[in-house]
Amino acid sequence: MASSNGPEQLPDSGILGVIPARGDSKRIPRKNIRNLCGRPLIVYTIEAAIRSGLMARVVVSTDSEEIARIAVQCGAEVPFLREASLADDHTPVSAATADVLQRIDPEASRFHTVAQLLPNCPLRNADDIRASHDQFVATEAEAQLSVTRYGWLNPWWAMQRDQGFRLELLFGHVRDKRSQDLPEVFCPTGAIWWARAEALRRHGTFHLPGYCGWEIPWQRAVDIDTEDDWRLAELLMRARLSGEEP
Repeated sequence: MASSNGPEQLPDSGILGVIPARGDSKRIPRKNIRNLCGRPLIVYTIEAAIRSGLMARVVVSTDSEEIARIAVQCGAEVPFLREASLADDHTPVSAATADVLQRIDPEASRFHTVAQLLPNCPLRNADDIRASHDQFVATEAEAQLSVTRYGWLNPWWAMQRDQGFRLELLFGHVRDKRSQDLPEVFCPTGAIWWARAEALRRHGTFHLPGYCGWEIPWQRAVDIDTEDDWRLAELLMRARLSGEEP
């Protein structure tokens, strides 16, 4: 089992950073350690967490020895491998994060706050983590998700199509409204989720009553789930590395 005590510079902040990273990815095989612009995907998230300067510990939850080895090489901790029951296609990722919290702090005495950072959101950076934490503290919410605005694909105009190709608006009540008169809507992204440790223990999820949303620009909000997502993230990462980030 790969493990590490983490970088010495991590502060005694009472904040736990958890990076859930399964070894088995159906749509993109070995996604979390596939090279993105020359580096394993998970490395970008580990480095952002460490560079934020907020986390007392940065722990990767994985069922893969290979992911564990790479994570430790990059400065994260992998104190144990995730149980198979938490690494299937149906278990919510929040359950894996709650499992880490319980296993490394069973007496609830070490951490008051938990950050969940998904490795398939490699474009979020340390500044984003710090800014989102500032809002989380200011709102005094029990949980906060990162969200981004919908762009030219306006969800208010969503339609479903039947087998005869006939269309029906999902939100028919907005049929006669102009787009500028409709409320702004946001899409969650797995870039940075925050929760109070006590609330995460109690509910086992970040989707809590009264939870807040911190807005991240779309350029850093990309969730990689498909090959098309990967190509977009690669274009954006190359732009960042060349100093031409939009």
